[in-house]
Amino acid sequence: MKWEIIGAEMTYNKEDGYVGKVEFKVEGHKQPYEVALHSKRGRDWAYGLFFKNEAGPENEIELVEVELEENDELYDELIEAARAVVVRDQPESKGSESEETE
Repeated sequence: MKWEIIGAEMTYNKEDGYVGKVEFKVEGHKQPYEVALHSKRGRDWAYGLFFKNEAGPENEIELVEVELEENDELYDELIEAARAVVVRDQPESKGSESEETE
């Protein structure tokens, strides 16, 4: 399956952890996709897969879901795309600047 990332965003704050999304398209599929990502500490990730703009064929999103479960390269690339653009909350005071990462 060939895919192309078309957008990514992610924020980090101490309370919620990492929250983001990655938009991507899959060759031959009618609609682009969006995967929502969340991780408290940047290690274990939860995700939700959605059509980006409007609903598309159910069989196509099911194929992408299987690909995400079985293809570590795709899964890791989506997470890394979001982590590359992470926006972190500014620390409230200069005394506590330690942030949790991997």
